[in-house]
Amino acid sequence: MTSETLSQEEIDLLFDGQKPSTPALGRARRPDVQVYDFRRPSRISKDRLRSLEAMYDLLAKSLENWLTTRLRAQVELNLLEVQQFSFGEFVMSLPTPCASFVFDIADSGGQQGVIDFGPEFSFFLVDRLLGGSGPTVVLDRALTPLERMMVRIAAERVASLISEIWRDHVRLELEVTRFESIPDMLQIANREDPVLVANIEVTADGTRSQLLLCLPFGVLEKFFTSSGMKRIHGPRGAEHEREADRRAVEAAILQTNVPVHVRLPEFELSVEQLASLNEGGVLLTGRAPDEEVEVYIAEQKRFKAVVRRTGRKLAVCITDEV
Repeated sequence: MTSETLSQEEIDLLFDGQKPSTPALGRARRPDVQVYDFRRPSRISKDRLRSLEAMYDLLAKSLENWLTTRLRAQVELNLLEVQQFSFGEFVMSLPTPCASFVFDIADSGGQQGVIDFGPEFSFFLVDRLLGGSGPTVVLDRALTPLERMMVRIAAERVASLISEIWRDHVRLELEVTRFESIPDMLQIANREDPVLVANIEVTADGTRSQLLLCLPFGVLEKFFTSSGMKRIHGPRGAEHEREADRRAVEAAILQTNVPVHVRLPEFELSVEQLASLNEGGVLLTGRAPDEEVEVYIAEQKRFKAVVRRTGRKLAVCITDEV
């Protein structure tokens, strides 16, 4: 009789009438291990990965809304993953022919990135942008110059969204410069250089395709090396950088939506009058038409105004500031 203690799994097997396998003596069960590449260490921590997934998920939803409105067709985009690869691995993952647009990154020492549209997605864009409505035919060939111009409209939109989601972390000014249909011609970096690749699944016209967004790690170094706390004090940079930051903050503030409410002065009604109200009924306030109303900005009373009309729309004319 062996003196070894049975595990819970082996006990369950005995009660089920099965014989547990006998473990080899002196050979302990090893935990699962993963291979670590010292030549290409991972630069994405769990916290950074969560931030990246939130950023690119926002990009996917923004692009989905833009495509649905522009194409007048149902398009669904879902972020699958954001991972670190070598540029060589990224190139090997592309089909031949591919539909890849290269964009330059300003003030980065000549670094570039790639936006790759899958074959199904690229031909779907061409068909819908040219007014098609039937099933999309995916051809086994590269896009023609005219087709490239159509897909480039979406590529430039994607480039602007990439700049937007990175705006709070790294300033990226992207410009789509050329198209490549052969993966090996995408010689924008060394094969061993690390790149950040976002894989977005596109579902449209009953087919699935992929949208790949590739950025070099060199331009994202600030994001991965900075601490989680936002810096409040520190060097403010050159005068033109401070001016650019000021304009960016001002533009963001001016584009912010603020709720505005206009409220009548208080008046009283009896419960009997309230109970008699129904659809189409008229509620008498007892107030004169020119009596001032109150304008609330973000639930704070800020102005006094009178009710007016502009064309067929109601409006208020500000008369005083509270």
